[in-house]
Amino acid sequence: MAESIVRRAEGPLADLDDWESAHEPTESEGGEKTPSGFRDYRKNVRPGVVEFYRQNHTHQTLDFVLAKKRDYLALNRRRMGIWEAMEYLNTLVDDSDPDTDLSQIEHLMQCAEAIRADGHPRWMILTGLIHDLGKILCLFGEPQWAVVGDTFPVGCRYSDKIVFPEFFELNPDSRVAAYQTPTGIYEPHCGLDNVHLSWGHDEYLYHVVKDYLPEEGLAMIRYHSCYPIHREGEYGHLMDERDHRMMKSVLAFNPYDLYSKGHAKPDVAALTPYYRELIAEYFPPTLAW
Repeated sequence: MAESIVRRAEGPLADLDDWESAHEPTESEGGEKTPSGFRDYRKNVRPGVVEFYRQNHTHQTLDFVLAKKRDYLALNRRRMGIWEAMEYLNTLVDDSDPDTDLSQIEHLMQCAEAIRADGHPRWMILTGLIHDLGKILCLFGEPQWAVVGDTFPVGCRYSDKIVFPEFFELNPDSRVAAYQTPTGIYEPHCGLDNVHLSWGHDEYLYHVVKDYLPEEGLAMIRYHSCYPIHREGEYGHLMDERDHRMMKSVLAFNPYDLYSKGHAKPDVAALTPYYRELIAEYFPPTLAW
């Protein structure tokens, strides 16, 4: 069982999901958030989102990313199963946001249920269920800017299609000439497996579950926050043929991640048996985290 504690999300964002909706969302006549209410950073941006990206772009250096990989990818923090990890994530509670009362498990089930409703394979439903479990990094003491937010390659030139690119002037890597060419420390078309992305919940969870899901599901987990690549089409000069193929899967997944958040609140008790069975189909009883 998860620890009987309550942790609050701290930092510039009111809620860990605020990085995806930069200002007050547009609502449909039924009161649901519409796509135009997500990821619009052009005007009326909430100050907390701006501050989040100032910190993110300032501190996500190549050295920082490599240090976090050495630290976390040893996967020696704890051992627990997928459902236990969901309960553990559920101890991350934000009571500063008056607009939502959804638990973390309810957020996960929202995405999975949207995928399930459209008749996608069971592995993709499971991917929707677990894709944000890497946010337990917050419970390990990591700041928001090292857990959520758009991810991007480090060790090479920053794309101006990354949100708030002006804040990269504050990043020490911007003054390292070797890091500010199009390929930087990498070879052309070396493949994203060989490229270091800014550190966050995507990369962490990918390494936890990489032995258990199809490659398409793993790409959805690893790159779902990498909007500069899968939405803006940047960094193609670093990608190989497999990456281009996998990005099609990421693009198919992304609407469920982003737009399911306004859907009806799921009945966790009723859905729990289904999802426990689905988890057991793909994962062992415990994993290293």
